[in-house]
Amino acid sequence: MIQLHIVPGDELPIYRQIMRQVTDAVAGGRLRTGEKLPSQRELAEQLVVSPLTVKKAYDELERQGLISTQRGRGTFVSTAERPIDPELQRERLHGAVRRLLSQAHLANIELDVVVALLHEVDEELRAERARRAELGNDSTP
Repeated sequence: MIQLHIVPGDELPIYRQIMRQVTDAVAGGRLRTGEKLPSQRELAEQLVVSPLTVKKAYDELERQGLISTQRGRGTFVSTAERPIDPELQRERLHGAVRRLLSQAHLANIELDVVVALLHEVDEELRAERARRAELGNDSTP
């Protein structure tokens, strides 16, 4: 089961921190399609936050199609094809890129260094997914 961590003093609200970590875990292959997530109550206890905070994160992740809740069974990484609205995805990505570049500008980091970092992180994510896929294939009989 995935371990999530929150930073109370972070500028990002707690529910968004939860969403980001679940999204990153799916993207990085640490959470696979069909894998069960902790219940809202379990995660709230683990993180020492209000169950309503976890509910807000799970509701938004479900609205985005990343997770699905099955009454009486739990919450799982969605197995359904996620319909991708390209304009919505671009809008979300634009906000993330803007925040990244703002941080780079504040730190006087040139664009070519940021692009190199993007390539580096892309390779890390690809390698992580490949390792996870390999482990999944090795563990099957």
